[in-house]
Amino acid sequence: QNDSTDSPQSCLDGSCYSMSAATAAYMLFCLDCVSPIESSVLQSPVFTKQPGSIVFPVDSQENNRDVVFSCEAQGSPSPLYRWKLNGTAVTPKSGSHYSLSGGNLRISHLNKDQDAGTYQCLASNSFGTIVSREASLTFAYLGNFKTHRRNSVSVREGQGVVLLCGPPSHSGDLTFSWIFNEYPSFVKQDTRRFISQETGNLYIAKVEPSDVGNYTCVVTNTVTKTRVQGPPTPLVLRSDGIMGEYEPKIEVQFPEIVHVAKGLTVKLECFALGNPVPSINWSRVDGIPFSRKVDVRKASGVLEIPYFQQEDAGTYECVAENSRGKNTVKGKLSFYAPPHLIEKPEDVQKPIDDSLVWECKATGKPKPSYRWMKNGENLESLELSRVDTPMEMFANGALSISRLTLSDIGMYQCVAGNKHGEVYSNAELRVIAVAPDFSQNQLRSPTMVKEGGDVLIECRPKMSPWGVISWRKGSEALRESHRVSILDNGNLRIQNSTRPDAGLYTCVARNQFGVASSSGTLMVKEPTIITTAPSTLDVTVGESIVLPCQVTHDPSLKLMFTWFFNEQLIHFGDHGGYFEKVGGQHSAGDIMIRNIQLRHAGKYTCAVQTKVDSISIAADLVVRGPPGPPTSIHVEEISDTTASLSWRPGPDNHSPITTYTIQARTPFSLGWQAVTTVPEVVGGRSLTATVIDLSPWVEYEFRVLASNAIGTGEPSKPSKQARTKETSPKVTPANVSGGGGSRSELVITWEPVPEELQNGGGFGYVVAFRPSGATGWMQAAVPSSEASKYVFKNESIQPFSPFQVKVGVYNNEGEGPFGPVITIYSAEEEPGRAPTRIRAKSLSASEIEVSWKALPWNTSKRRVLGYEVSQKREKEEAASVQRTVGNQTSAIIRGVTGSNTYYITVRAYNTAGAGPPSVTVNVTTKKPPPSQPPVKVMWNTLNSKIILNWEQVKALENESEVTGYKVLYKRNRHSRPSVMETNTTTVELSLPMNEEYFIQIKPFGEGGEGSSSRQITIPRIPGQSIMDCSLTLQ
Repeated sequence: QNDSTDSPQSCLDGSCYSMSAATAAYMLFCLDCVSPIESSVLQSPVFTKQPGSIVFPVDSQENNRDVVFSCEAQGSPSPLYRWKLNGTAVTPKSGSHYSLSGGNLRISHLNKDQDAGTYQCLASNSFGTIVSREASLTFAYLGNFKTHRRNSVSVREGQGVVLLCGPPSHSGDLTFSWIFNEYPSFVKQDTRRFISQETGNLYIAKVEPSDVGNYTCVVTNTVTKTRVQGPPTPLVLRSDGIMGEYEPKIEVQFPEIVHVAKGLTVKLECFALGNPVPSINWSRVDGIPFSRKVDVRKASGVLEIPYFQQEDAGTYECVAENSRGKNTVKGKLSFYAPPHLIEKPEDVQKPIDDSLVWECKATGKPKPSYRWMKNGENLESLELSRVDTPMEMFANGALSISRLTLSDIGMYQCVAGNKHGEVYSNAELRVIAVAPDFSQNQLRSPTMVKEGGDVLIECRPKMSPWGVISWRKGSEALRESHRVSILDNGNLRIQNSTRPDAGLYTCVARNQFGVASSSGTLMVKEPTIITTAPSTLDVTVGESIVLPCQVTHDPSLKLMFTWFFNEQLIHFGDHGGYFEKVGGQHSAGDIMIRNIQLRHAGKYTCAVQTKVDSISIAADLVVRGPPGPPTSIHVEEISDTTASLSWRPGPDNHSPITTYTIQARTPFSLGWQAVTTVPEVVGGRSLTATVIDLSPWVEYEFRVLASNAIGTGEPSKPSKQARTKETSPKVTPANVSGGGGSRSELVITWEPVPEELQNGGGFGYVVAFRPSGATGWMQAAVPSSEASKYVFKNESIQPFSPFQVKVGVYNNEGEGPFGPVITIYSAEEEPGRAPTRIRAKSLSASEIEVSWKALPWNTSKRRVLGYEVSQKREKEEAASVQRTVGNQTSAIIRGVTGSNTYYITVRAYNTAGAGPPSVTVNVTTKKPPPSQPPVKVMWNTLNSKIILNWEQVKALENESEVTGYKVLYKRNRHSRPSVMETNTTTVELSLPMNEEYFIQIKPFGEGGEGSSSRQITIPRIPGQSIMDCSLTLQ
């Protein structure tokens, strides 16, 4: 758009124009003419600040009587502003008391008679005009009371009275108070006295003598903050007696209906005269209790409800009551809300001759009514009835324009209002008129279709209004037929295409603003045909197969093959590498399935696609394999050694089941084991079998495997656990032996019978024994299946006496057999004498040699099986003990420390225990060996000799002296070293040629061997050559 000129602006092919709305009768909008930058800058007016109502306090002493109404709008071009007062234009002129600053209206030298009223701001640019909300200017003032004196009011004591305030003329809210006699003695409100803030009157429910005096009404304007006092009203008592009691008479009451806006605070007044003084109580007629926000104050004369909401609406009752009776007054609080828009019209851009419906909805109570404005003026019914502008406004707020013209362009406003206010919503209407244009939607070229196929050639020009579409083939107008038709939207449809249909097609678009065309080529191609016949293929698990997909097609088109398995796309390279493309020719899409599994059975579809058509063919693949697992395995009957089973067959996977195999598992078996059945071979048609040779009283699980000509399938799920019946035991304990123990004991031991061979509960052992040569057996029951030992104790048992022993078994079902008879000796006595001639000698700092004289091997049935040698250092409590076996008479104690004294005893032992200890001997170990290793080791070779030299090792003060050195040498790191001893610090080794050696040197003394030097590696020595090499080790 260009608002600075009335001249046309060329656009593309010259068929589109833009003119200023302010200066042209018609405006054509051409979006393609406006650059993105210009389009983003242009904007219809939108209010950013609207005027608010002003209450101006009238003060005759104020010289600068000015007010400013604010108004601000965004738009491009920048908006121009106008103002209206009570619907009439306000014209700021030189010397006028109206002036404009931007959109703000300043009114100077206010005149309450001329300037009071309703103001509205209008903002306009080339897009149209919008009107602000209404803002009122009112003047607050407070006049003076009439100065004449007021008559006195005469009442009896006990009578009620009303003193009238009669406020002067005013504008703005007032508050009232009363002075009693002289300032600043103000009347205090209580249950007896009440000042109405509606009328200003003072009410005294029951006059008392103390009430006599002058009363003055004080009126304050809350806006101007001015205050005036009325003339005093004298209150006097009559002398004709005291007023008797009477029922309440309500003098202050609220209206029958009070309209309250949402969110405001409402106050209801209620006060009664009476004797005695009435009490005032408030309630809701519907019985709903007051919410916590309700405030009853001023001795119940005022009910205040802040932040009024819908739920606060209802009928309220004031009850005045004393001992003479009661009186009530009721009034209804009616909730109202000013309009609030919930659906607003949005800016629209429509082509010419199109229709428009704008929705406008608002909430409010009472229900809002609606009116529409265009460019700041009401759309009157007279204008809506014009033939060239078929508009219609609906009661629900909608505006309808059935056929848009360029004169409809502008700014529209929906105004929703009720008696409590109005709200405005703006929307811009743009009407577009565009000549046909194909620049954004050229005909697709080339368009391809298969011979015999249908094709749709789209024609989608941009134009407004929509015009007429025609087609040409080549240079001739296109003739429609039963196959060739032009659709209502202008597209061309050709059915059952033939070769002659190929060629150049042109779409021509016309409207009142111009003509345009676009051309494209139609190519008719040979259809694609799959030459492979549908088939069902049969294959065995583990084999490979090729699924063929051969086609004939138009050679100018590229083929794309896609395969599906059970309607799911096959991603080659996934699926574990089973699927592979093998179609080598351009017209072949064959695939191979390698190492086929049962899960590969199903429907395979080959889909072939070109740019003009797509076809598919399906093949069913049957995979034969071992049978699936049988189901429903049940143990029908079970005895002590047999179990009857039943099952149901699983899938045979396209090969009949030939045999079934049964396996069992117990808590004692290593996995699943094959079992013996009757019949021995279970045929493929059998669904029952009996398992034999089971162990009694054992929990079994069974499973079944099916086999066919291809192989054996997966096993079934295990049956529920079933326990075989009990029977008497058959297996006796193994490895029965014994002996040892304490004096007068016969100890018998055995290996417990495993649980799976106990044949029942309550399992135990029967131990039978007798002295060798006796005829009768003594027996004892051992009632524990885990027992492995029985001890018979009797003082009459002689040490080391032979007994015949046998061990049997039993359980709840009865006794089982005894095992074989064996001979066991009773416990023997410990040795009765101590070894003699105890000798101890320190071999080194870490070794002590101990020797003694042996006791006789068998003396009065007191055998000696060996000796215990114990040693400890002085002040040590526990001794270290090592044992010898047999008739050995010496032992070496290792692991002792140097320069320490050890105390040593020896005693004999056998199965009954150890005998008395020998006398104690002591020995002091030698000093520790040298701790320093040999250093500065040097070597050199001559022919096949190695000469070693090192520095003398010096022992420390607490170490034994060095008496010599050991040279250890070996051919490789893992062989045992050879040793050469010397008492000097040099040695000559004669070694074979061409060998590598590893050498270490250790010092030794009477305390043993000391620390070794670092290992030296001697490389191979060449024959008959001299090698001067030396290595010094620190």
